[in-house]
Amino acid sequence: MSGGIEVPLERIDPDTLRRMIEEFVTREWSELGDSGYSLDDKVEQVIKQLKDGKARVVFDVTTESCNIVPVT
Repeated sequence: MSGGIEVPLERIDPDTLRRMIEEFVTREWSELGDSGYSLDDKVEQVIKQLKDGKARVVFDVTTESCNIVPVT
């Protein structure tokens, strides 16, 4: 994502982070249909990926929005 700035997790309020992750999993996993995972399960999976460095929160300066992206 060009123009993106990584936002350290410790700089994000925990409630804000959870809402961001909920929005992300609702949007991204809606295409998968019933995956058998609850919203809490999906949120926990994303939190683990963020803490393990497999994903990161990025602020896009062009759209002025945050997103969660995989680390490649």
